[in-house]
Amino acid sequence: MAEKSVVIHNKSQKPDNIVKKENEIFRECKEIEGKLPSFLRGFFMYLKGNVLPMTRLAYLHDILFFCKYLINQTDLTMADETNKIKLDEFKDIQAVDINIFIDYCSKYQVETEKNITVYENNNRTLARKRSSLSVMFKQLYRDGLLNENITDAFNPIRVPKVGEKEIKALQDDEVMIMLDAVTTGNGLTDHQLRYWEKTKKRDKAILILFVTYGLRLSELQQLNISSFNFRRGDFLIYRKRGKESTMPLNQSVIKVITDYIENERAKEEELDPENKDALFLSLQGKRMTQRQIREMVKKYTAIPLNTTHKGGYSPHKLRATAATSLIGRGNSIYDVQALLDHEQVTTTQLYAAHKANVKRDLVKNMEWEEEREGNK
Repeated sequence: MAEKSVVIHNKSQKPDNIVKKENEIFRECKEIEGKLPSFLRGFFMYLKGNVLPMTRLAYLHDILFFCKYLINQTDLTMADETNKIKLDEFKDIQAVDINIFIDYCSKYQVETEKNITVYENNNRTLARKRSSLSVMFKQLYRDGLLNENITDAFNPIRVPKVGEKEIKALQDDEVMIMLDAVTTGNGLTDHQLRYWEKTKKRDKAILILFVTYGLRLSELQQLNISSFNFRRGDFLIYRKRGKESTMPLNQSVIKVITDYIENERAKEEELDPENKDALFLSLQGKRMTQRQIREMVKKYTAIPLNTTHKGGYSPHKLRATAATSLIGRGNSIYDVQALLDHEQVTTTQLYAAHKANVKRDLVKNMEWEEEREGNK
């Protein structure tokens, strides 16, 4: 039977693409839950009500991987399918078994008929897997399904604290080299230049948005034409906690966005209904994927870094670029936190509410395009 198409009946104020993305995450979560033991229902409910959708999905992936590990790598269960693992078998699991599992996750291999794939995870990934299991076992204990809380005996995993890890970001002069490359084609290979001729205005608009606002990749990828109100001078983004945030436009951003829309982007009548409102389109006339945007950013950041495409920076490092550049221009670290929506949510929201115009004051001095042209 052919897979049914998803029709969005949207009466909320969110754009259809945001609602569709949220629904895709919801459906994937439900699909994974169906592969897990039914006694985890309380854990599923806890995740749904207490963590972000993407975190919920990551936790469920970790638990499914753990259940597959129990079947394929241990004698802790007699089940041959993950959803057939019994509660009594979970009751026999001890902290040492979890510690052995985490050690296994640090480096393991998967063999198929054609090849052997080696997986190696860093401490940050291992810490998330440990966290996923901790949340699950604590919830089973709270629900009265387990007689003891074994999580206190899980081995700690040290991850770098904020400040310990070197921040990778472009310097202001490197930003100028990157913007010059996307404007003129300098530094691109002959192969890259063929695509650049068709996408240079789009690519420039994307890079300017990243280095001005420090947007997350998902926030930029989800942008629509209807997100922008040029008359009022602002645009709307959707943060990872599902909240809306209005961002002020400056002249550089207005210039590159309107140039792209008017002179390069495919006309509305050429697009299918799903992509008519999408701001950044691929050459196939579809909303750019996160992977496409990531690869494009790597291509242009590799030029000022004088490295290979693979050595180019990710969009997240352009977020760091915006932060360091703003702070370097003398802006308050708290104001920058408000603009970039960093993790300390309560402080961010209180301070942002107290200084309602701080974001507009910040970006009015981030005129990358004017500075680039002024340096010619």
